[in-house]
Amino acid sequence: MPRFEDPASYGEAWASVYDDRFGGSDVAPAVELLASLAQDGRALELGIGTGRVAVPLAARGVEVAGVDASEAMVARMRDKPGGQAIHVTVGDMADVPVEGSFRLVYVVANSFFALLTQARQVDCFRAVARVLQPGGSFVLECFVPDPGRFDRHVRPLAVTGESASYEIARHDPVHQRVDSQHVTVTEQGNQLRPAALRYAWPAELDLMAQLAGLRLGHRHGDWDRRPFDATSTKHVSIYRAR
Repeated sequence: MPRFEDPASYGEAWASVYDDRFGGSDVAPAVELLASLAQDGRALELGIGTGRVAVPLAARGVEVAGVDASEAMVARMRDKPGGQAIHVTVGDMADVPVEGSFRLVYVVANSFFALLTQARQVDCFRAVARVLQPGGSFVLECFVPDPGRFDRHVRPLAVTGESASYEIARHDPVHQRVDSQHVTVTEQGNQLRPAALRYAWPAELDLMAQLAGLRLGHRHGDWDRRPFDATSTKHVSIYRAR
């Protein structure tokens, strides 16, 4: 079984079903906002995965590059029209292992939380700051933590006459860490798909940005730029290079 601490383990386990499970959401508002920030400059997606956002962003005329730890996820992107044209570096996104500078760096779908310690999350902010052009943007799409969601968490996902799927999670509130397994049970056997995250509060992310020499420019409640307030369950935060 893949280890939670292996950056590639999530992608290797989820690549074959990722788009089926998570690819149905409308990415047009995200692409619109990201394209407006990239302008005529280069963009870099950390945790590019199957290219759910990167491929349509590149189709808008933005020069997009990516970083991902999973060869299997990147292979899925390569199978999509336009996916072959996007240069991807396989590696740990906390290190931002790329050459050159970018007008825009972004991380979508809570992927920033796949960095499992506060130290590695800070490393990522600092590495992003090194490749951002002056006035450039670092964009994070993250959920607003709700620790009660993870406590004693067992959630049924699907039940049919031939199979059952459920999610079980273990929450460590001290380290803000959640380890989970999506389990599918069939007559032929069981399949495990692991996921691990280290959540961070918006104010904590803002402090990480300050440590890296970035500043918060805007925080929206979603990609459509709705206001962020106490009822928001997610945020799209835009940090600026000085």
